[in-house]
Amino acid sequence: MTFIRFYGRRKNKPLRPSREGLMEVLLPKLVLPKDTPYDFSHMFPGKKEVWLEVGFGGGEHFAALCRAHPNIGFIGAEPFINGVASLLAHLNGSHQAPQSHTDLAPEYVPNMRIYPDDIRQVFPLFPKESLSRVFVLYPDPWPKARHARRRFMNLENLKTLADLLKKGGQIDLATDMPFYMDFAVEQAQLSGLFKLTPVKTTAPNDWITTRYEQKALAAGRTPLYTRFIRK
Repeated sequence: MTFIRFYGRRKNKPLRPSREGLMEVLLPKLVLPKDTPYDFSHMFPGKKEVWLEVGFGGGEHFAALCRAHPNIGFIGAEPFINGVASLLAHLNGSHQAPQSHTDLAPEYVPNMRIYPDDIRQVFPLFPKESLSRVFVLYPDPWPKARHARRRFMNLENLKTLADLLKKGGQIDLATDMPFYMDFAVEQAQLSGLFKLTPVKTTAPNDWITTRYEQKALAAGRTPLYTRFIRK
């Protein structure tokens, strides 16, 4: 595992007992290993593609993707422990009502793996050209110029993602911070590895909204959307 310095919160308020239980019982069944190179054909048998969500927040988008696309293998990463517990509650069904079980809800197939930390740590374990789609939704903007290198959509990370994406694979980016979108587009242009699609204020047809997106809209901020397509 590669050492990566992480900036940001790891945990907020204490987890309720039911979510502590999911962290202890369900997470180990789904956790992405970090000690050997990945073989996605073995990890996701019968799945036609592998998609990655970087920083899934509360997990509602990731859970909806897993439910909507049972023939896809999914990897979701989130360093914030409360977010990981929230995703497990979505996958378990206990985000809507208490459950007596600690397994996946019936509407889910086991087509997901969760990395409860900074996904960059295990990028060296990913096979080259193994991902078809990457989601980066409302990443931490790090608004101060001196912190720009902390932004996930920087040149170094984009070059890494380009190595991991299949040709024609795409990065879906959403942010409500115009300066962040400008920064990401500039970094993608500098890389020369992506075809850039126009930045839009209307979500793609297949878009699944997130809790943060709804908060942004309620606060009067305009979400921005784009896709970077691997050349």
